[in-house]
Amino acid sequence: MLLSIHWDVDPEIFKIGPIAVRWYGLLFALGFLLGYQLVERMFKKEGIPLEWLEKLFMYTLIATVIGARLGHVIFYGWEFYSQHPSEILKIWHGGLASHGATIGILTALYFYSKKVSKKSILWVLDRVAIPVALAGFFIRTGNLMNSEIIGTQTDLAWGFQFVRAHVDDPLTARHPAQLYEALCYLSSFGVLMFMYWKTNAKEFSGRLIGAFFMLIFTARFFIEFIKENQEAFEEGMFLNMGQWLSIPFILLGGYLAYNSYQKKRA
Repeated sequence: MLLSIHWDVDPEIFKIGPIAVRWYGLLFALGFLLGYQLVERMFKKEGIPLEWLEKLFMYTLIATVIGARLGHVIFYGWEFYSQHPSEILKIWHGGLASHGATIGILTALYFYSKKVSKKSILWVLDRVAIPVALAGFFIRTGNLMNSEIIGTQTDLAWGFQFVRAHVDDPLTARHPAQLYEALCYLSSFGVLMFMYWKTNAKEFSGRLIGAFFMLIFTARFFIEFIKENQEAFEEGMFLNMGQWLSIPFILLGGYLAYNSYQKKRA
């Protein structure tokens, strides 16, 4: 216990009456704000009409929230939500899934590419991948501030005592799995930024989004081994739900990256 980090952060920054400002919400918004500015810079560099940007932001924001919520409902809590459908809309009670957000964004950007940009969906995804990786860093940092998605027990010096977590033994040192993921997503963001600004990767459709899928979901797959299962049904599974859902995205990323090297420059 003496070697671990005592983590007792209040998820609420401040509260005015019934309205509370939480770290998670602030970091979520910050991720999208910085992502918006980043894509604006990218569009200006490429001479892309900036009126496309506001629609891209709205498509992505709405798809992220709806997809993440439905992903949690379907993949992790269907037994409960199928019996209590009114709870699906109560997003403030928590419950968002990154795999669901990814599916939601892919779906929304398909329609965006058809209705707005008139470009290949891979063109759109190659540019959205970079700010999404950055947003992932802020969202996982928000999970850390909420003391949720915690890791398994550890005796490492940087183990966290999540005293506000809903577990039987909050003083047991655990892996800060949220921090591991946040740092992996930040590193992935750095790699994608280098690929976009310092190489010709953006000229080959699918290369950036392929790298995104492989980097993000490979990290997610391995970190899941030291995470507490989110739902009881995952106990005893060879791989948990997060890992099974990561595998298709890793394979898709590998295919897109490989295929981009077989294409001519866009």
